[in-house]
Amino acid sequence: MTTQTDDMAPSAPALLASACDREPIHIPGSIQPHGLLLVADSATLRIFAVAGDVEGRLATDWFNQPLSRLLGQSVEAIVQKLPPGVGQRLAGIRGSREMFDAVLRRTSQGIAVELEPAPAERLFAAEMLGELDTAAMLFETAPDLPSLCDEAAKAFRTLTRFDRVMIYRFLDDESGVVLGESLGGELGSFLNHHFPASDIPAQARALYLRNRVRAIPDVNYAPSPLRTATAVGRPFDMSDIAVRSVSPIHLQYMRNMGVGASASISIVVNDRLWGLVACHNRTPRALAYEWRLAAQTLASGFARQLRIRDEQAEPQERNALRAILDLLDRDLGGDMSILDILLQQAERLCSAFEADGFVIVTRDQVHATGHVPDVQALRELADWVARAPEGEIVCSHELPQLHHPAAAYATHASGLLATKIAGHAPLTLLWLRAESPEIVKWAGNPHKALQVGPGEILNPRASFEAWSEMVRGRSRPWSTVSREGVARLVEALVEAQRNRCMRELNRQLTATVAENERLLQHKDYLIREVNHRVQNSLQLVSAFLRLQARGAGTSDVHADLEEAQRRVAAVALVHRQLHSSHALEEVDLADYLGELARELASSMGGESWLDHLTLALEPIHLNPDRAVKLGLIVTELMLNTAKYAYGGAPGPVRLDLGLEGETVALSVSDQGGGKLGTREGFGSRMLRAMVGDLQGTMDEKANAPGLTTCITLPLEQERYSRPNIAEA
Repeated sequence: MTTQTDDMAPSAPALLASACDREPIHIPGSIQPHGLLLVADSATLRIFAVAGDVEGRLATDWFNQPLSRLLGQSVEAIVQKLPPGVGQRLAGIRGSREMFDAVLRRTSQGIAVELEPAPAERLFAAEMLGELDTAAMLFETAPDLPSLCDEAAKAFRTLTRFDRVMIYRFLDDESGVVLGESLGGELGSFLNHHFPASDIPAQARALYLRNRVRAIPDVNYAPSPLRTATAVGRPFDMSDIAVRSVSPIHLQYMRNMGVGASASISIVVNDRLWGLVACHNRTPRALAYEWRLAAQTLASGFARQLRIRDEQAEPQERNALRAILDLLDRDLGGDMSILDILLQQAERLCSAFEADGFVIVTRDQVHATGHVPDVQALRELADWVARAPEGEIVCSHELPQLHHPAAAYATHASGLLATKIAGHAPLTLLWLRAESPEIVKWAGNPHKALQVGPGEILNPRASFEAWSEMVRGRSRPWSTVSREGVARLVEALVEAQRNRCMRELNRQLTATVAENERLLQHKDYLIREVNHRVQNSLQLVSAFLRLQARGAGTSDVHADLEEAQRRVAAVALVHRQLHSSHALEEVDLADYLGELARELASSMGGESWLDHLTLALEPIHLNPDRAVKLGLIVTELMLNTAKYAYGGAPGPVRLDLGLEGETVALSVSDQGGGKLGTREGFGSRMLRAMVGDLQGTMDEKANAPGLTTCITLPLEQERYSRPNIAEA
């Protein structure tokens, strides 16, 4: 029966459709009756629970019995070395009327031993290795994936001897398709048929990753419950137990397919469940432990070939992407804008990712290459992509299902590979693939995969007749290589933005440094020019005072004019000393005051004063403004010493400078005739004013003979001085 439909609503409510995913299939509380289960305490190895006909097939008295006694083998040493999750096979377990093969496992709830009847026909190692080697050769020589899957189906049917063996692959939407098949007996074909995702729920797929081989010898079995000596045991996790009972829904599903027995072997590629080897038999059929091991080994060889083919199929695509990305890396190192580089390589970016259209969306413009929807649709699509977390790559081959407005332009864009590049000029990059309509053949109507029975009991579908539909809104899927290529492109563009930003900052910094150097040179020129003019002016004033003093004779006016001349000369000296320094931000007081004192001594009487000058100066740095004031204070003190202590004649003068904690201590000492409390003139008032301006103090003490003037001031001056309450 063939039906074309694009939109058919499921017949069962969504809540019931998710019932399979919620069914606790890992704790069924029972096992399949062909086997037995013993559960012993991990510490004592005494049995506290069993499942199956243990009394009739193994031992009538089992509760609290040592595990070794029921198995007829010592297991204490095995249990001590057994890691969790690993099964240890025990052969030759003798029952009441049959022989068993057993597998012993350590679980979080105890030591579990599952027993199955030993097969009448044993699989010898040489025979198994021969079949595996033959299969491996056929796998390697298969020319393509369909041929490989056909060879695999034949190899698994030869090994298991089931009536129908299918190679079933999971698709991106969790549905499945039969890629290979080998038939015998009366069962029909499902080759190339699709099965909906609900046929194998998510939790079942998770268990297929954990248990690589599962067998149901008879789908019409009655479950055997887990029990203790007196009551049903607590829920026991049977995730790793091969004989655990399966979902009643799955058993009915098998019966609806006309299957009497089944086995499933997981195909795991790169730690992901690629698919299953599904084995069906018309009548009951067991798959013994050693056959299951052989099937698992064969599945590993098949998975290895799938992985090799995937890796071999990728180089051509990788090379094309690497070529365009290398071009971009080269161009991104230049000065062309990132947008212009992408526009220049737009066609190559489109073809390298095997897209039908490539779009660059900025704040103001939309640049498109190839077959794309209209500009408004592209802007809306870019806005939708931009809402994804930063750095995330949006990838879909069924875009209308994720972004419903895309249904209007599905013919142009049913596939999307996109990302957003953040920054001061953000870009959104869109690769688009056109719709690829296809007729999909299903094993039964997928929209009626679940049925609601009486009392709203969920039942599996009953029909598996071929049912076809036209699937729209899909494109060719994007490969892992394409997604990795976009990730690498994003990394390259982000790195380019970062490098360009750093280069621009470096250019700005270099320009700023050059401008600052120019300004500093100009400032230095102005300072030197001002200093030159100030020095000239002070020299003129000093010369004028000297002339006036000569004209005044020997009167008091003459003395005052000479005193004024010395002070002007001292100010000129302080100014010259300060501006001859190369460091204008901070002044080293030791160097500054030392040079100042020596020049003052020279100006007062040449070498004779220099011979009497003693300096004990500790390096201390102050800002120029405070240094100038301190220089004027030292100048005034030395002039006063020459005038009052020695009457103008040379005499011993000592200048001390040191740091006491956070306080600068300065003293000028003489051994002349100065006395305490005799300085109350203009000079003394000026000194106290300058010291107060520095937030310091000035004291005098007698030397016997001579006088010492001590100046103290804070190393770091407060920005605003506290007001003098007495003066206010």
